[in-house]
Amino acid sequence: MASFSHLPHATKRLEGKVALITGGARGLGECIARVFCEHGAKVVIADIRDQQGLAIQDSIGTQFLIYVHCDVTKETDVENAINLAISKFQKLDIIVNNAMLIDDAKPSILDNDVAEFEKVLRVNLTGPFLGIKHAARVMIPAKKGSIVNVGSVCSSIGGVATHAYTSSKHGLIGLTKNAAAELGKFGIRVNCLSPYFIANVAGKEFFKLDDEGCLNVYSNLKSVHLLEEDVAQAAIYLASDESKYISGHNLAVDGGFTTINPVFGVFSAS
Repeated sequence: MASFSHLPHATKRLEGKVALITGGARGLGECIARVFCEHGAKVVIADIRDQQGLAIQDSIGTQFLIYVHCDVTKETDVENAINLAISKFQKLDIIVNNAMLIDDAKPSILDNDVAEFEKVLRVNLTGPFLGIKHAARVMIPAKKGSIVNVGSVCSSIGGVATHAYTSSKHGLIGLTKNAAAELGKFGIRVNCLSPYFIANVAGKEFFKLDDEGCLNVYSNLKSVHLLEEDVAQAAIYLASDESKYISGHNLAVDGGFTTINPVFGVFSAS
């Protein structure tokens, strides 16, 4: 069982908070869950990977973190996950809609299958919609809450990933803004967190890269590589009271990738 006593109380930026993280059984979601726990939060991880989720629960301890099976495309599963957080920890302060699906890269739209396209949208867009809906159900009476949707550089530019994935992440920005517009009157903040390529399991699986290939991925910030922990730190900021007046925002954690043109211009890469 993990102990978090090594962190001084003053550094526990989520002390007393309760968070639900979808897709929390591996990769970025797992990292966010562990970092949240280190910073004092009680966490529910919702995923379909039961073996991995239960292993994380056992390693951290049920007084800090519990796992629940949850398919984010099924409203009853999402509703149950929220209800479990309330029954176990008595409240919900934060939800991180992190669960996502990436389809196989098919360069020609002619080869793209509509069923695969819709499957990606169900996970990446309908899933966060259901997460927001049921988080709002318990946050509205409390008159507070932080909702963090995990986007991507594909939320703001094209050409990096598939049509389905890019469409879903662009849609997530619209959902974030709309939900922020509605829920602000209840003191609930809704933001998006959009990272660049991370050399984790999901990144390697999709882009078919080995460790050397990951090191050669273009970065505007030379000699700096994005880690899961960097994104988790940004998630803490959006989830915590440190960002109490930030809502409807898309926080890009991409080293300037979506801001600059690396091909043409005064500072173009040679």
